[in-house]
Amino acid sequence: MRVSTAQFYIQSGLQMSNQQASVNEQVNHISTGKRVITAKDDAVAFGTLAGYKNDLASIDKYQRNITQAENKNSLIDTTLANAEGIMNELKDLMLQANNGVYSADDLASIGQQASQSLQQILDIANTKDASGGYVFAGYQIDDAPFVQQTDNSVNYRGDNGVRELQIAKNVSIATNQSGEQVFQKVPNAIGDFSATYNTNTSGLAVESAIVADASVYNSSTNPADFTFNFTTATDLTITDGAGNVTNVSGYTPGQTIAFNGIEVKLSGNPLPGDNFSLTPEQNIGVFDTINSAIDWINSKAGAGEDPQVQVDFNRILDQLSDSMNHLTSRRAQSGINLQVIDRQKSNHLDTALYLSAGRSSIEDLDFAKAISTFEQSKIALQAAQQTFTQVQGLNLFNYIR
Repeated sequence: MRVSTAQFYIQSGLQMSNQQASVNEQVNHISTGKRVITAKDDAVAFGTLAGYKNDLASIDKYQRNITQAENKNSLIDTTLANAEGIMNELKDLMLQANNGVYSADDLASIGQQASQSLQQILDIANTKDASGGYVFAGYQIDDAPFVQQTDNSVNYRGDNGVRELQIAKNVSIATNQSGEQVFQKVPNAIGDFSATYNTNTSGLAVESAIVADASVYNSSTNPADFTFNFTTATDLTITDGAGNVTNVSGYTPGQTIAFNGIEVKLSGNPLPGDNFSLTPEQNIGVFDTINSAIDWINSKAGAGEDPQVQVDFNRILDQLSDSMNHLTSRRAQSGINLQVIDRQKSNHLDTALYLSAGRSSIEDLDFAKAISTFEQSKIALQAAQQTFTQVQGLNLFNYIR
């Protein structure tokens, strides 16, 4: 079979091109350390690697979310711990003011310290995270959630939104707590009602006032405000907001007074003329309690021996304790979130190690084998180049000679 010069050049060029491509391919594998770079290298392995890489990319995304969620929950934990400390200091100020040994000037100084507690808690309630968003604002992260009014009351203008980040395929974690849940919805220390003492000569106090039977209470047509009036030490009337009267006879101290699905328990020995009112109030905000403490301290100097002063002291102190307990429970929620985050972080690390090992077993190059293949490809290329050069140098005169 005769081969034309043109055919020779085409075939030789194609052969050398293929050999050069093989050498280049081997160089690429060695330089990257990868056995499988494209589907051409190993179609089945390439598809498996795509799954590994997608799973590892998802873990990377989850780990970034974990870092954010951890930072935000740690911030909540820290700020609420500070709030607990401030509330405890305010309790100490209340106890100091109730000592009975302080002058009016001393009480004024204690009152100023108590007022600073309000500002400190307000600052905490308006805490911002690293991105500049308000932590306790719900979804309204761009505006301060708590605003102090001219009468020192504090209004909440955020919402109840809870922002979450996905930290695993089926796991999302809260990254905030709404200010209403943290600072507004503190359970009332005495139950479902708040007491207002109209006349209190005996030091009578409401220990608890709860809705014991919701079906009876809710079906009652009576307005929910009630006024208790002791006509004697053992007899009293209960008048609802519509003027309906319930008579209670033979009351003994410590006895539970039950009516309209409500149970009320009093402490102290009532005297004729003692009078107080109950108004529905299941929650008392932290700021309301702080303001009550400030008002009590500031009025202590001129209170004299009024029995109501001690009743109010005990009520406010109990509510401060409940506020602290509530803040502790909200802080505990962040602690639970951090525990979930830690567990998920550990799970992701284990999974990432497993996936990386699987990917490595398929993708990584056997360098000894690769270098051997590279040397073979290089020798084949050199042989093709040498053959082409030798044949190219032949001509008719060389052949005849």
